[in-house]
Amino acid sequence: MALLRIREVEVPGDFKLRLTLTDGSVIERDVSQLLVGPVFEPIRKEQADFAKVRVESGTVVWPNGADLCPDVLIWGGAPPQEGHQPAHPPPT
Repeated sequence: MALLRIREVEVPGDFKLRLTLTDGSVIERDVSQLLVGPVFEPIRKEQADFAKVRVESGTVVWPNGADLCPDVLIWGGAPPQEGHQPAHPPPT
């Protein structure tokens, strides 16, 4: 089973990401609580910097090198074991 990853990202609002996954499903996540630490400081301070997000290697990254774990974005933690995958990832 191939890992589910992020294929596209859009920014529909403040600290929200609309993620298109490799299986074609689309989910939205509020990532404001995940932007912790000095690497995220410019992203938290300036919405224009937050909006520079892009997809790289199946997850989201920003030009300053900040990134977020795709499993946390998609599943809220580690992916489920094979055979126990929900039809849709849980909302945040």
